Amino acid sequence: MSEQDSTAYQVLARKYRPETFADLVGQDAMVRTLKNSFKADRIAQAFIMTGIRGTGKTTTARIIAKGMNCIGPDGTGGPTTSPCGQCEHCTAIMEGRHVDVMEMDAASHTGVQNIRDAIIETVSYRAASARYKIFIIDEVHMLSTSAFNALLKTLEEPPEHVKFIFATTEIRKVPVTVLSRCQRFDLRRIEPEEMIAMLRRISDSEGAQITDDALALITRAAEGSARDATSLLDQAISHGAGETGADQVRAMLGLADRGRVLDLFNMIMKGDAAGALSELGAQYAEGADPMAVLRDLAEITHWISVVKITPEAAEDPTVGPDERARGRDMAEALPMRVLTRMWQMLLKALDEVAQAPNSMMSAEMAVIRLTHVADLPGPEELLRKLQDTPPPTPPAQGGGAPGNGPAQGTPSAPHAQASHGSTPAPTGQGGGGGAQTALAPNTEEALAHYARFDQVVDLIRAQRDMKLLVEVETGVRLAAYRPGRIEFEPAENAPADLAQRLGASLQRWTGTRWAVTLVNEGGAPTIAETREAAQDSLRAEAAAHPMVQAVLHTFPGAKITEIRSHQDLAAEAQAEALPEVEDEWDPFEEDD
Repeated sequence: MSEQDSTAYQVLARKYRPETFADLVGQDAMVRTLKNSFKADRIAQAFIMTGIRGTGKTTTARIIAKGMNCIGPDGTGGPTTSPCGQCEHCTAIMEGRHVDVMEMDAASHTGVQNIRDAIIETVSYRAASARYKIFIIDEVHMLSTSAFNALLKTLEEPPEHVKFIFATTEIRKVPVTVLSRCQRFDLRRIEPEEMIAMLRRISDSEGAQITDDALALITRAAEGSARDATSLLDQAISHGAGETGADQVRAMLGLADRGRVLDLFNMIMKGDAAGALSELGAQYAEGADPMAVLRDLAEITHWISVVKITPEAAEDPTVGPDERARGRDMAEALPMRVLTRMWQMLLKALDEVAQAPNSMMSAEMAVIRLTHVADLPGPEELLRKLQDTPPPTPPAQGGGAPGNGPAQGTPSAPHAQASHGSTPAPTGQGGGGGAQTALAPNTEEALAHYARFDQVVDLIRAQRDMKLLVEVETGVRLAAYRPGRIEFEPAENAPADLAQRLGASLQRWTGTRWAVTLVNEGGAPTIAETREAAQDSLRAEAAAHPMVQAVLHTFPGAKITEIRSHQDLAAEAQAEALPEVEDEWDPFEEDD
């Protein structure tokens, strides 16, 4: 290549920059709106273009400027959406030297004085040679608040010969007062199919040999930005030095083979820590960036999750047929809870790798964590294991062991009384074994507060003995009650020592001896059973309501989980209400 040719070289991003609306890729909605506006002679006073980097915001602004000022090859044309590219105005605008089309970078001219010098003081003068005087402000969101305020009046009532075109990547930072005075166009990301087709046209025009797999990698890395894609294509052509394949592009971008990343993903899902570390090390040795590998794992996790929900998402043109088949298989095999857990852990791992002094060590630790968590059992399996585990056998009662009383609740002991307290129970005169004990006056006075069994339960709750409270509510089938004496039939899940602990606790709290006795039959339902029966009744009543039935019919998986009555809601509202505050004394208020 001669010296003259080398100096004339242009990078592909500039060489293939669109010159007309027909050249714009992937912006059909905007192009259609602009064409209709020009055709109907309804050209707005101000436009604002927004979108991610490289989608053509500034390029579109220049095309609009050319279309407004184009006079055609013969010098008689009017505003058009197909600028000729040959007249003096099109040529000057294309080269960035037109005196009536002023471009300003708001990132470096943010102040009110810049706006005053560049726009406000010159806007009243007519265009020197063109039809319109056009101000193009790139990255307009970088203007200061005072600069925006200075621009508002001119933007609201500009002279007929003045047009404004703004471009920004941060539309939310532009004041609403400015947005309301502009016609807004959102430039969308370019779809992969359109991007690959564009890159193929450019590579063919350049006579470059590049494979479809390489173009797919470039498209995926560009993330919808045409400028990024053409810049990467330019770099890939130089890197390949002949026919450029996926391997060259992968090495250029520091990416791992997607098939090998899928292998790594599969090893992690199987819990193969050794194999996963070996594969990560091999990719690192071949030049893959640990951060890029983790990003690829996160991308694959997201892709498989989406494929699981919408199978048609597997038809991604940037993914090869073999990878699509593997992705479908993984989507069918992996539960969504595993994929979401993988996603969350990868996000945390990416932050750790970015901050770690050694990225490879941090990536290895992340892979170790992922492999150990991947094979954890799910909630269903854990519940099944708990159900299959037999309950522990309580120690046998009686049998002549020292200190053990008769077995409680056995057929041989119809009324086995648990003895509580440090002193033996007083007996009546004559030594009658079945005689009832006469309570002392102070004892009767202490027990007067517990005329009903529910008051005993309230006492346990007030003492905050939650373990005993739950055991009493679920394990006591009350047979008989009077103050100082409780007889109950134990439920199936009642602890063996419940009677003993209940009597001891009541004696400690009331200072009075309590006799707690077990019986074999005749007990009423437990408090928990009574409460559950009431809930079941309410649930059945609620389920019979026509509106609830309609909801359950519309949403088959729905179920009633909680029922709250009007009394419950009123009690909650009262509990949440702020207490009344008396009027505060104002020391400065004069007495009447």
